[in-house]
Amino acid sequence: MSDQPDVNAGPADNGVEETLRQLDRRLNDVTNLLRQQRDMLRQRGVNLPSGALDSMRTLKKHLDGLKVAAINARFELRSLRALAANSALINSSQTTDEVLTQVMDTVIALTGAERGYIVLKNRSTGDLEFTVARGMDQSQLDGSKGLVVSRSIVNRVADTGEPVLTDNASADSQFSGSESVVGFALRSIMAVPLKVRDDVIGVVYCDNRFLVNLFKTSDLEILNAFASQAAVAIENARLFESARSSIAQVTQLRDRMRNIFTSIASGIITTDLEGRILIHNAAAGELLHHDDLRAELLTQVLPVVDPAFQKALETARAGGATRPFRISMEAARGEPRIWTVNVSPLLDAEGLVQGVAIVLDDITEQLQRESQLAEVRRYLPLALVENIKNVEEIDVRGQEREITALFADVRGFTSFSEKLQPEELMTVINKYLSLASDAINLYEGIVDKYMGDAVTGLYNTQLNPQPDHAARAVQSALALVMDLHAQHEIMPEEERLFYGIGIHTGPAVLGNVGGKERKEFAAMGEATIICKYLQEQAGPGEIIISQATYEQVEEMFECERAPVKREKDGYADVVFYRVLRRKKGGLSPFVDQELLDLLGDLNG
Repeated sequence: MSDQPDVNAGPADNGVEETLRQLDRRLNDVTNLLRQQRDMLRQRGVNLPSGALDSMRTLKKHLDGLKVAAINARFELRSLRALAANSALINSSQTTDEVLTQVMDTVIALTGAERGYIVLKNRSTGDLEFTVARGMDQSQLDGSKGLVVSRSIVNRVADTGEPVLTDNASADSQFSGSESVVGFALRSIMAVPLKVRDDVIGVVYCDNRFLVNLFKTSDLEILNAFASQAAVAIENARLFESARSSIAQVTQLRDRMRNIFTSIASGIITTDLEGRILIHNAAAGELLHHDDLRAELLTQVLPVVDPAFQKALETARAGGATRPFRISMEAARGEPRIWTVNVSPLLDAEGLVQGVAIVLDDITEQLQRESQLAEVRRYLPLALVENIKNVEEIDVRGQEREITALFADVRGFTSFSEKLQPEELMTVINKYLSLASDAINLYEGIVDKYMGDAVTGLYNTQLNPQPDHAARAVQSALALVMDLHAQHEIMPEEERLFYGIGIHTGPAVLGNVGGKERKEFAAMGEATIICKYLQEQAGPGEIIISQATYEQVEEMFECERAPVKREKDGYADVVFYRVLRRKKGGLSPFVDQELLDLLGDLNG
């Protein structure tokens, strides 16, 4: 691995040892030469100077000591270099696995151990977990094949935070009872804690199954120092990974919030306490006609002098809550726009005000639509108004179309009204008009006009297009008759009156009529004229329909030809029918079966 620390001796170390070896060879040569000279001199009766060979032996002893010291120095220097190289891991941005691998490789190189592994404490559970190993496979770690490592020593180091060194574990009384030591015939063992600020985060373990006295006290000291650095590097790597994970989560959350922020239809602006815009979404840029509002002053892009807006800003900057309000703005093309504004304080994690958040909504079109719907509500039942999706599609300008018109007039009301006080009269007539309105609305007709004690209803206008408009009108009339009978049961007998009802299907011109200050939706033409004539032919509680209406409903309702009761010029050719009851099985999809049975009985 390219990042693995170099723990081998350098050129200078090798040069010193080579010099000592050369001195040793020369010293041996000189000693051998002196011995040869001594033997030759003795043959001639001469001796070497006293102490010459003793001096050489002393020199040899000192030289051997230097060689041992040089070797020890080399190993110590190698360890120090490993420590120096390992310190670079502390500030590295490598993953935890990469750091652990480098630490384990360095430990093996430093100690010359046969096997080694690192265990780390699980942050959540505190359990020791094997993370990286050298010289042993997973079965040896798990003990699944009967081979185990010395977990007892690892647990001891993790619990006490003190290193362990034994030169012959099998003979050591401290560990002779350990199943792993005995069963695996472990010899040399060395284990040191991984500490960060006195907290044990794991253990580095080394052993040898064959050699005794492999590890020395100096090895333990070096490994302990190395482990202190390695623990910091491992903890930093863990923190780096945690930071990366947190950054990834924050980035994902930021992107998600940005997508949500962008998709919000309302304009959103946040400012600091000085009024500089911090962030905004695309909708705010469109509303204010600016592509990039950042670093702009709010007063430059939103020059509102509305007192409510200024007060809301001051309240929000002070940390107070405000209510939504409306302001009027001039758009880029000079068109007046109406906005709703919601201003609130922008708080940090400690709840301190750091700025202001502003939400803008352009409600101009909404108000226009509400205004149009308000006008439509004057003509249509609420249920129909709610179903209108686009007011612009409704054309209330004059247009001709086939409709069915209903005219209902209370019989005998004129003479009846002469007997009542005005207040009582209004109460009674409103009861009858309400019954007629409800019956028309029930089948989605339009209450056209109230004319004294009479009511007119329209079906199949541009406001309520209906393919079955004739049937709906007849159903409304039958419902009115039924409701009237039910009302009579709770009314005084002297107040019981009946409607005469006329219905005709034919052409009419429909649209708004009137001036700027007041308009009404009205129908003019054959349909409205003939239906009024037909109600004049109806007796109390009768429903009279024209030939045109009869042709559209004859499959659903039983009718009979009705004679003319009141002749009128211009209507000699008008043929009409009296509605008797619904036909069996002649049921329109919108008609309630039980309702028609009751209506049939009432009219039978």
